[in-house]
Amino acid sequence: GAQNCHEAPSGAYTGEISVEMLRSVGVKFVILGHSERREYFHETDAQIAKKVEAVLAGGLRPIFCCGESLDIRESGKHVEHVTTQLKNSIFQLAPEDYKKVIIAYEPIWAIGTGKTASPKQAQDMHKAIRAAVTKQFGAEIGNMQTILYGGSCKPANAKELFAQEDVDGGLIGGASLDASDFIAIMESF
Repeated sequence: GAQNCHEAPSGAYTGEISVEMLRSVGVKFVILGHSERREYFHETDAQIAKKVEAVLAGGLRPIFCCGESLDIRESGKHVEHVTTQLKNSIFQLAPEDYKKVIIAYEPIWAIGTGKTASPKQAQDMHKAIRAAVTKQFGAEIGNMQTILYGGSCKPANAKELFAQEDVDGGLIGGASLDASDFIAIMESF
């Protein structure tokens, strides 16, 4: 998999990589809309939507990241915020294309901050995401939607997180850098 790509199929975009380049080396999945891309590179929902469409047109599968900051979470507008990200970036897709999208929920407030989303907080947001998908595309697509948890998943919390009804797996960041931690997380399934 890849952590990003450019939306244009080719051209002079120094430092970027095209979907075709990724496909030529066997990439199957591309992470798009990651919180770090949104923060450090100021990527917007509209830009991410273009990248999602490019990835799908190139025959790869997008892993679309969405999530909220601590301020948004504490204001009680976290579900509304994440639903807006979904609407602006992936809900414009035709159902046949949408079926190829994987969603990764990133509680930004719980990544590298020492705070951790409880299994209930993760489940509640995953359930809200699934409900939004179901409302947009129907129960069949909503029920089959893969939703990954991407908020500081570690060996100590993986088993309980992955036991939640609407948490289908993890988008593992820092813990993937330590082989023993990553293996312990994989064994949590």
